Amino acid sequence: MIRQVLVVVAFVVLLRAPFLNHPVQGDDVYYLYGAQHAQIEPLHPLHTQYAFLGQMVDMRGHPHGPLNPWILGALLALVGGVREVPFHAGYLLLSLVAALSMLSLARRFVPGRPLMATLLFLATPAFVVNGTSFEADLPLVAFWLTSMTLFARALDTRSGSWLLASMVAGALAGLDAYQAVMLSPLLGLYLWLRCRSWKPAWIAIFAAPGAIAAWQLWEWSTSGVLPAAVLAGYMQSGGYQSFGRKLGSAVALFAHAGWLVFPVLIVAAAAKRMNLYRWTIVVVATVAALIYEPNPLFWISAGVGVLLLVHCARKELLGAWILMFFAAALLIFFAGSARYLLPIAGIVAIVVARELPSRWLFAGFAIQLVLSFSLALANAQQWSTVRTFASRVMREANGRRVWVNAEWGLRHYLEAQGALPLLRDQVVHADDIIVSSDLGQPVEVNAPLIELFQTEVIPVMPLRLISLEGKSGYSSSAKGVLPFEISGEIVDRLHAYVVSERKPEMSYLDPKDPKAAAHVIHGLFPDGWMTQEASVLLKVPDKLASLEVKWFIPTDAPARRITLLVDGKVVAEDTVAKPGAYSLSAPFRTQAHEVTVGLRVDATHTVPPDGRALGVVITGVGMRQTARP
Repeated sequence: MIRQVLVVVAFVVLLRAPFLNHPVQGDDVYYLYGAQHAQIEPLHPLHTQYAFLGQMVDMRGHPHGPLNPWILGALLALVGGVREVPFHAGYLLLSLVAALSMLSLARRFVPGRPLMATLLFLATPAFVVNGTSFEADLPLVAFWLTSMTLFARALDTRSGSWLLASMVAGALAGLDAYQAVMLSPLLGLYLWLRCRSWKPAWIAIFAAPGAIAAWQLWEWSTSGVLPAAVLAGYMQSGGYQSFGRKLGSAVALFAHAGWLVFPVLIVAAAAKRMNLYRWTIVVVATVAALIYEPNPLFWISAGVGVLLLVHCARKELLGAWILMFFAAALLIFFAGSARYLLPIAGIVAIVVARELPSRWLFAGFAIQLVLSFSLALANAQQWSTVRTFASRVMREANGRRVWVNAEWGLRHYLEAQGALPLLRDQVVHADDIIVSSDLGQPVEVNAPLIELFQTEVIPVMPLRLISLEGKSGYSSSAKGVLPFEISGEIVDRLHAYVVSERKPEMSYLDPKDPKAAAHVIHGLFPDGWMTQEASVLLKVPDKLASLEVKWFIPTDAPARRITLLVDGKVVAEDTVAKPGAYSLSAPFRTQAHEVTVGLRVDATHTVPPDGRALGVVITGVGMRQTARP
């Protein structure tokens, strides 16, 4: 027993050691916002706002609870700043908790090969790759497995102490992620089969949803806001629960299920007990996957994933656990990420370890570990390039204002050195620097830009978790449904631009004209929509002119009043009664060679999944030449 513990501890330390200086990546930056705010309001780490896709959002609408920001906040207070090595060292403890909890669980369900089952779990791609981040996945799986193993021990001993410890771990899982509510049916099934008469245990299984409910009530009582309601609002406005997103997520999850352990092990374990009916289901599902995405890596992965789930249907407890969680994942998630299945990766490892001889398990573990470690290296190379690029930008900025037009790790490293997030309709000035990422969903910039330099992100490892042109859905099914990619293609292009002086060449513009973008200061989009306020810089024609704006109010738009301004002064206003097409004009005289024309409407609305605050559609604005009297 002690030997197995030492082997597991040594393996985890060796697994994490090469990544102790791993850069901040992915969604880490948002959890770090919460950690920073925890220094101000320790009991309300999510009472902050941050820029996301060009607009400010309320972190109370984040799809995870306060636990991970608390953990990061404690590290931040201890270290004094965001430093990669001590932060990863702190998260190494969570890896050890997850690994040792898995070992204890494996001893219970596969007593002949607990170490082998644990190693299979530790080689899962999501554990290896996502264990190098500061996101909520590692804390969730650590406390999830801890709660399960302590609950099992409590049932064996009828010990209230073990039961209380399991409840604490379950509550921590609940405070980390909403999907921890799935602990209740899983533990409830185990309790029903093992010790259904023990009444205190029926209360204990609700620790995770109880903690979530308590946190929601705490937030509501202290701030008048339910975080779940804020989250629901963002889900609706962003269209995250649309059928297309849900379908892509579900399809990707089947492919990820095929790699929870090495696929050959799944096939070997399942094939021993399959019948014609079950094989028919697998074949039909594989053919459907082939039609959906003909890439061999996908349909083979999805086929193995279906085979795993069909095989699990034969298992009384472990199979039910896997099927119940997977079904919930299909309903809950919208991004289809591999990390979503991490809570059942250990159960899958146990199921496979019970079916196959040790030599098969070790071979599968070794191959899976090489793949997972290679994926982690490719990921580390990607974000190391991002960190280096950010440092170069700030060195060459020479005191100029820097705007971040990107998300994830690039935003963190630039903001940490004084850069500002670029919001939609942000007014930028000549000589400002704008940094963007082709992969990071940049905001449309209405300003003349000159590229200073760019960097192509091309990891040496020929594997990709995400890329510009690829279809890997490892992190998000929005990019594709492959479990990963075997490719040497470009992952991202990073750009640093300098804003040049605006030199208006047009007196009248149609927003849909490609030349119009250089004249837009803020608030007017290429599709013609404007926000509540917009402004453009126009050239004054040689002849006298009248100023004119043409606009259209769609049926669902509430705006009814428009105001026309020149250099900040109102020159005309109009109020209309109903949707339709309208125009407004005003006499215009000036000695200047260029003017700023402003537009203002009285109301805006949002149309999911478009997150913009939309006023009216502008079809033309500017100065019309008239004959000189």
